Amino acid sequence: MLFRNAARTATGTGDRADARRSFRTGLRTGALAVVVATALVSCTQASSGGGPDGGVPAASADPAADRAPIAENTENAENADGADRAERDAAAGEPTAEPTPGPELVRDAFATLQATLGESCTPGAGDCAYFLGRVTRELTELDEAMRADDKGPGHFRQPLADMEALFDKVGDDRSEAHLEKHFSAIVGTRDGVNAWMQGHPDDYR
Repeated sequence: MLFRNAARTATGTGDRADARRSFRTGLRTGALAVVVATALVSCTQASSGGGPDGGVPAASADPAADRAPIAENTENAENADGADRAERDAAAGEPTAEPTPGPELVRDAFATLQATLGESCTPGAGDCAYFLGRVTRELTELDEAMRADDKGPGHFRQPLADMEALFDKVGDDRSEAHLEKHFSAIVGTRDGVNAWMQGHPDDYR
């Protein structure tokens, strides 16, 4: 009887000791698992750049290599700005084409022709170059004004025909000697155009 109790007592004590050993073994196993897991997480973050400084790019070992892209971008921006400035300067420096004036109004061209009515010259006296050249020029400008007028060249048929006949006779030679040869035709055409215009006051008033 005493042996059985002692055996049970010994058995109970042994079970409790085994339980404590199992508990301690479990604690050590859990702690080891936590350590291993922590180590794995640290290794994973380090390899993937997910550590505390994972969002910050690593500095280059060569500072000059870091400055090179910045210098290149700055140079490209300066070149682009310089090209734009040069283009603007070139556009600003281009001369503006002057508009070509059109023919005079008939009344204006006739007014300058009328201003020659009180003038004349003596062929051979050396004073006809300016006078005959001016009358010829005034007749040419009046011819252009009549042809460009809104009334149309048909309205000025007679003076246009007289001036065309004169221009065919004189041609392009504007030397004094040549104009003196056609003195009568030049002065006669001027006077005939003046007479026609006097009969058509609406064309010059």
